[in-house]
Amino acid sequence: MAGRADEGPHTQQPRDSDTTWAEQLLDHLRPAGRDPRRVVTWLGRTVGATVCLQDTHGGLLAGERLPLDTAVLADVVTGRISAAALEDGERHVRMVGIRDPERGPAAGAVLAVARRDPFDRRAAEIVNRTASVLELLLRERKLTDDGHRLRRATADLRLAILQLLMVEDTVSARRVAAGLWPGLLEEDTACVYVVEVSPAERDALADACAHITEGLALVVRCPAVDGHVIVVGPRPAAGDRLRSLVDGRPGTFLGGSLRQRLARTATAYGQAVSALAVARFRPDQTAVYAERTHPERLMDPVALRAWSAGVLRPLDRLPHHVRAELLATTRLGLEFTAVAAAKVLGVSRNTVRARMDRVEALLGTDFSHLTTRAAVRLALNSEAVQGPYDPDGTAAPAASGRLGDLLGSAALRAWARDLLGRLDADGRDLRGTLRAWIAADSNAERTARDLGVHAQTVRDHVRAAEPVLERQLLAMGSDLYEVVLAHLATGALAAPVVGQANPGQPDSPVHE
Repeated sequence: MAGRADEGPHTQQPRDSDTTWAEQLLDHLRPAGRDPRRVVTWLGRTVGATVCLQDTHGGLLAGERLPLDTAVLADVVTGRISAAALEDGERHVRMVGIRDPERGPAAGAVLAVARRDPFDRRAAEIVNRTASVLELLLRERKLTDDGHRLRRATADLRLAILQLLMVEDTVSARRVAAGLWPGLLEEDTACVYVVEVSPAERDALADACAHITEGLALVVRCPAVDGHVIVVGPRPAAGDRLRSLVDGRPGTFLGGSLRQRLARTATAYGQAVSALAVARFRPDQTAVYAERTHPERLMDPVALRAWSAGVLRPLDRLPHHVRAELLATTRLGLEFTAVAAAKVLGVSRNTVRARMDRVEALLGTDFSHLTTRAAVRLALNSEAVQGPYDPDGTAAPAASGRLGDLLGSAALRAWARDLLGRLDADGRDLRGTLRAWIAADSNAERTARDLGVHAQTVRDHVRAAEPVLERQLLAMGSDLYEVVLAHLATGALAAPVVGQANPGQPDSPVHE
């Protein structure tokens, strides 16, 4: 086989009178036709040859694989020669290096063209010009791929920051954020917003949220719900800008939290999701968590704090970071499914369940009972709002009282009667079905057996109660727990007993 170095892809060649091929080649640079595989197919058809486009490692990018002289190929790949023409008696081969600016003189890919007839001036020019077009297309593809990787890395980084905030690790969250978004988390407080749209529109909505907040907020595609975008806005302007984004946009809803400490991001997230449920029934498609009365606000704050401290006391001997991790996971696990909580926290669902099992065992409770879950969530939220009862471990234990005492205030009972009384206007006894469904721990089949109706009837009744109560029930979470507390306050359901440590646990405070 004989070979010689040949001109590179950018060497000027005499123009052929037939310029049709040039016009066709330029058509491949139009936005709708930028595909190296189509260019290779066109080249093979135009010069009557077999064409191979491969990367520098021999991977086939387009066309058909060709046996090539390894020594000459190595020279083209390394940049020692930019192109070569070979003849082996039966075929004529041209190899052209496709430049990659990041590799210096070395090629980023190799275009090889083989045919039986020798390459005349026209065919040689077509090959060289095609190599120039492929260089542009491959460079564009690389830039596009780099852009996608950068966007994914940035999105992963935003999610990592959110997950650190969810477990109250604000120090690490600030360190991670400081590199790309200096000053983003310099405030000690923030509001959390959840924007909902169809999953197909979620990416465009996330970009719109990032654009309209102008770097003033942490924008994250929710890892648990495909149609949700989570926005952590340390500055007040973020909320106004998001509301303007939702305004007049069909099928888009916005729920916002109260302003919370960064360490309470998980609590704020739950509030935003709760507000989102209300936003679905609002004409302006937005809602803020503070817009309605919540049962804990109608309880004696001193008694509530003491009771919560008593419920959570079995966790007080754990190391601070372990306690914070368990509580953050349990808060999310009580609001959402284990799978959804795991996605938000960036851990496995087995890890979520193991942490919750540990809390369940330490508190001596059974999270399979809906009333117990509501009571424990009340204690967790009380501590999140008011802080640990005795963070230094120096105060004398307070008399924690009973949950029934907390639920006995006149204001709370009046709120509960008013809330549940909204259901009485419906002739289907929604109130009775809802009470039985809660007593059956939200199991529709068990409720149906207790009431002697079909399970679908139970679901239909519970679903019909949602717009009346302006609360999401079938999805579980904070809305449902408020309705559970309303049933406990009216005496429709018995208050559970929580807060008794399990002495069998090695890290229980009563274990010696």
